[in-house]
Amino acid sequence: MRMNGKFLSSEEKVIIHNDSIRILSEVGVRFPSEKILAMLESGGARIDWDRKVAFISGRMVRDALVSAPKSFVLGARSPQFDLKLPSPVTVYNLDGTGVNTLDFRTGARRPAVLADVAEAARVFEAADLGMVHWSPVSPQDVPKAAAGVMMTGTSFLNTGKHVQDEVQTSEEVPYIMEMAKAILGDMEAVKSRKIYSATYCTVAPLCHDADMLEATIDLTVFGAPVLIYPMPACGTTGPASLYSNIAMANAEALSTVVALQLARPGTPLIYGAALGVVNVRSGLFLEGTPETMLQIGAMGEMARYYSLPNTSAGCLSDAKTPGMQSVLEKALTTLPLVLSGTDVIQGVGLIDSSMTLYLPHILIDNEIGRLCARIKEGIEVGPEKDYMEDIESVGHGGHFLKQKNTRRAFRSSEFYLSELCDRNSYDEWERLGRPDLSDNAIKNVGSILASDKKYPLPSDTEKIIREIMEEAGRKLARK
Repeated sequence: MRMNGKFLSSEEKVIIHNDSIRILSEVGVRFPSEKILAMLESGGARIDWDRKVAFISGRMVRDALVSAPKSFVLGARSPQFDLKLPSPVTVYNLDGTGVNTLDFRTGARRPAVLADVAEAARVFEAADLGMVHWSPVSPQDVPKAAAGVMMTGTSFLNTGKHVQDEVQTSEEVPYIMEMAKAILGDMEAVKSRKIYSATYCTVAPLCHDADMLEATIDLTVFGAPVLIYPMPACGTTGPASLYSNIAMANAEALSTVVALQLARPGTPLIYGAALGVVNVRSGLFLEGTPETMLQIGAMGEMARYYSLPNTSAGCLSDAKTPGMQSVLEKALTTLPLVLSGTDVIQGVGLIDSSMTLYLPHILIDNEIGRLCARIKEGIEVGPEKDYMEDIESVGHGGHFLKQKNTRRAFRSSEFYLSELCDRNSYDEWERLGRPDLSDNAIKNVGSILASDKKYPLPSDTEKIIREIMEEAGRKLARK
């Protein structure tokens, strides 16, 4: 018996889809790019050129969904980390582009720097459920125009896992692809291995960013998969109804599917979602709430309705410091997504509504993921787990500890042993110095960063990537 979760009925998925088509065809979506509008018009869209709004038909959506691959592999620099999507189990993505770091060494909150990206990559590599690395912070110590290239290069240098990031402008694309080529040897390998993918965020409500969309389209020439990531918040950038906000976000996602498939048919797409709600007193975006999780879970089911791989924001917290609130909210926004079969959950390592990186939370979040995975696995009912012979042997008032089946079972995966939680007796806990979850995570982070890299690049490849980063820093900073 496996545990399962469900957010929408079959009928509700059809209702949301039909509402999204109405939004696309009657309200339209703003594309502030004449090049993309012309492409959409050639594909059958009606264009209001004065407002730069495209009205997209249900037929265009159907054709685009047929064109999009239903499965593919996110390659990794170290092939043992290759990720086939859809994934048979839920895995995790390091969340992206906060602006602060809560330094685990000093306890001080400070602006993020490029070295934080490097350390996060190394800690995330040690998280066994982590498979997709998105630079968790936007470093404040490098030129803004070159930050994307710097983050991607630093990620490649410090993890063997798949690297995912944003491209803000087309000027970034050649630098990123040259780094991938330096790692893999030639552009054909870059196209086939897909060790880099891009996150593309729509602009709620019902808009696109011209520079970012054009840059993402440029990436598709190289076979790069794209994570589509709408983020409307109920009552501010989206309607104040969970259901209507989902329908609008779904329309934004489908408009992106249409644009990317028209630009490059067969582009691998990941249907994502990071919907939220707001603090009704301040208007601030909130992530660690039940309503956030409900919307994101529903969007994940729409991804499966369209037979597209799925990445959902999750493992989220609005807590400003690590502690009881952060763990509570992260568990709340993880377990339902795991039970529903989400492919990738994106939220690891950040708190403060994804604004602040805290390295020990990467390992704490991995532990949350492990616990949720164990719940998802459920109870195995069958002959191999039928211990009637033990019940008969022990009888009334006896003890099962000495049974061979007991010893075998305790060595199996049926009983999960936590690496971070303390489950000793009180006296033993006292003797060990009263360790808690945070203490153990901090200790493990220190050990990871003090050790050698597990999957270093060859020195000549590392040299090329650093040279590309330096060139991008010089040239892009002048634009």
